Amino acid sequence: MHIRFIFFFCLFGFSAVMAQPSDRGVQGQVSGAVSAPAAIPAYVSRVWVADQGNGTYKNPVLCADYSDPDVCWGGDAYYMISSSFNCVPGIPVLKSYDLVNWTLIGHVLSRLQPADVFSLPQHGKGIWAPCIRYHKGMFYIYYPDPDYGIYMVQATQATGPWSEPVLVKAGKGLIDPSPLWDDDGKVYLCHAYAGSRAGIGSVLVLSPMTPDGRAVSGAPVIVFDGHASDPTVEGPKMYKRNGWYYIFAPAGGVTNGWQLVMRSRSIFGPYESRKVLEQGKTVINGPHQGAWVETASGESWFLHFQDRGAYGRVVHLQPMAWKNDWPVMGSDPDGDGCGEPVLTFRKPNVGKTWPVATPAESDEFDGRAPGLQWQWHANPGETWGYPVTSAGTFRLYSVLLPEAFTGYRDVPNLFLQKFPAPEFTATVKMAFRPSTDGERAGLIVIGDDLAYVSLTRTSSGLVISQTTQMNAIRGGAEAETERIPVTGSDFYLRVTVREGAKCSFSYSLDGTSFVSLGNTFQASEGRWIGAKVGMFCSRTATTNRAGFADLDWFRVTP
Repeated sequence: MHIRFIFFFCLFGFSAVMAQPSDRGVQGQVSGAVSAPAAIPAYVSRVWVADQGNGTYKNPVLCADYSDPDVCWGGDAYYMISSSFNCVPGIPVLKSYDLVNWTLIGHVLSRLQPADVFSLPQHGKGIWAPCIRYHKGMFYIYYPDPDYGIYMVQATQATGPWSEPVLVKAGKGLIDPSPLWDDDGKVYLCHAYAGSRAGIGSVLVLSPMTPDGRAVSGAPVIVFDGHASDPTVEGPKMYKRNGWYYIFAPAGGVTNGWQLVMRSRSIFGPYESRKVLEQGKTVINGPHQGAWVETASGESWFLHFQDRGAYGRVVHLQPMAWKNDWPVMGSDPDGDGCGEPVLTFRKPNVGKTWPVATPAESDEFDGRAPGLQWQWHANPGETWGYPVTSAGTFRLYSVLLPEAFTGYRDVPNLFLQKFPAPEFTATVKMAFRPSTDGERAGLIVIGDDLAYVSLTRTSSGLVISQTTQMNAIRGGAEAETERIPVTGSDFYLRVTVREGAKCSFSYSLDGTSFVSLGNTFQASEGRWIGAKVGMFCSRTATTNRAGFADLDWFRVTP
């Protein structure tokens, strides 16, 4: 096994869970019962829980940036994957038994390829909308990199290990793949185009694939053209039901778009289409791009995202019914077949009540790996971070800043996680032990704009300050508050996020009394992703004895 893969495998603690194949389920969806992963204890957020404890849930079921979700049913469990763009590890995998309570169980890709390209932040590039399916005892994930083509990985377990990526179809601008294994054994691939790379868009194409699903075997055919009434159609997901071929696809753009469904008796069409979900009179804008799943009781449900700006693309769960072989999603008060999203609803009937669970946010750093919620800003260097098991900490070594440094948006060794709720407080207890002047460690909120509170070693000692960089995407200038001299080695850094993604920074020397720094910072989304929060440790000079920051704990509280 490659040394770097061993490092990353250990660092993020991927667990293995045996899958027991089952053929029950809608064609094109995952079937396979799995045992609960003992290595991942239940976690319940203190800032957002969708399960209301009375048989109902509230949307979003995941109030975090799980963009472009795809979900599949595995007999007694469901698996969700989402886009991860330039963040590493790539393609998160979540698990649920009831579609409401979700646990993050791992990632698919330990590094992005080409490795040298993704050794630096590649904003908006990398892994776009992926698709997960299960076929004859094997999980398949098809994912696009819009600059290289469509890839496939496979595994016998949803937690991996996943195979090395296979380039199914090379080309620029190929996005949003979805495979379908037909009843006669033939295999097909549907996908869309990104106009920024391909020069065309608003069409969906279909190609035959080889029986093993590892390569296209014929030229693409346009099966839907959205130019006339459904611009920016993309994100197709293919299914088959009652002899009908279906393509679920969003159109109209992520902020104010809608959800389409097309159907045909022939896989190559012609397809008729219908708008089945839109914002209507609700506050849930752009409800689209997601997955249809069924429960064992025969209920249908649709999971999709909502673009919440700085909070990213959060995940909603909609009830779904079939009328005359057309799906109706959400609530349809006027009976026209086009629903609008619900904010609360009864939980899916899955035969029993499952415990409340949410993706992890806080981390005590007591184990042999940090929590699965953490991602780097690029492919990690081997010396960026290590668990220190004897101390129960996670160590970030200082990394030399890039040449012509203009801000941390282009620094690769950022240790980050998603915003978990509209309002929360994140506090890190950190010991900072720099060895050279110019070394800095801090707590950062980053999107296209960024701000952080940090400790810096200077020639006269340690100082603490808050820095804001507006328009960081275009190299806007940093604005730093007055530097305050501090002493000691243990510090508490905090950011409080309030409704509207307004952030306030503070620090403490004792963990009790916090001192505010700087003005309120308005967080912003990044390139296709929501704002993220986390830590960094950097230096300005070359040295063979880099200083470090030991993270004792990171806690998310109301």
